[in-house]
Amino acid sequence: MWWGVAAALSANVLYSSGFVLEKRALSAIPALDVRRPLRLVRLLLGSPLWIVGSLALAGGFGAQLVVYRTLPMAAAQGLFVSGLVLLLLLSSLVLGERLSPRERYATAGILAALLMVVASLRQDTDAVGDSASAAAVLALSAVSLVAGFWLYATAERRTARRRHAAPPAGIAYAVAVGLVYGVSSLAIKGISARLALDAPLASALSLAVTPYPYLLLITGAGGLVLSQTALQRCRASLVVPVCTTTSCLYTATLGTLAFGESLPEEPLRLFLLLVGASLAVSVLLALSVQSAQQPKEPSHEAR
Repeated sequence: MWWGVAAALSANVLYSSGFVLEKRALSAIPALDVRRPLRLVRLLLGSPLWIVGSLALAGGFGAQLVVYRTLPMAAAQGLFVSGLVLLLLLSSLVLGERLSPRERYATAGILAALLMVVASLRQDTDAVGDSASAAAVLALSAVSLVAGFWLYATAERRTARRRHAAPPAGIAYAVAVGLVYGVSSLAIKGISARLALDAPLASALSLAVTPYPYLLLITGAGGLVLSQTALQRCRASLVVPVCTTTSCLYTATLGTLAFGESLPEEPLRLFLLLVGASLAVSVLLALSVQSAQQPKEPSHEAR
């Protein structure tokens, strides 16, 4: 269990660092357009700083495999949201996105939520699901991906109509990316359950007949295109928290049901898990509303 906690915290460091590095790199890249994906990829691969950031994110995905092998999905999501404390700090130090007093209080709240979730874990009784109905996962993923891409396209159309107005707050973009990455989390969970390091060939053959590697490819490519345009246009300290909140809520609820994982039976542990996760989500949603109400930074085209 504690290996899972350590892996989750490591994933937080890698994810936060990767997003901040990518955001820094995107400020020096010409405006990206999701309708021209090949040009988008060429511009990204031409930035050494962006490549370093993407490698950090890849390391976060690797750590996530360890997390889902050792921790229930609901508990894992409570740990993942704690990484946004580091993101806010890095956004302030590296990107100059200064923390407000409310964001400082929110940091303390998320740390308290992290302690509650960790306190709710118990290795000898917490069951980690290792299977799910392929049909259910495919149906859930299809609906989620259609909703995510539709929401993103709607946000793009609104932005195009207001091209000379203030840049978008980014909430719609972030929710759309969060849905895509929520499906990605389901795929990572499915892969982790079938991954046997002592039998790589057998694992590969077993995974080939499941939807998980193909879902990971689709969400990886789609998430790359969508997240980079969202990060370039909007504050990282808004986009990443909202995206993470959406993804964590999606995985903790629908993922827990899909993989048949149960919540703690002891009242105190169940209380700590639910209150900790709810506190983290509430804090992040409050941050998102505050960020949306703040004056927007100049658009990429205006810089």
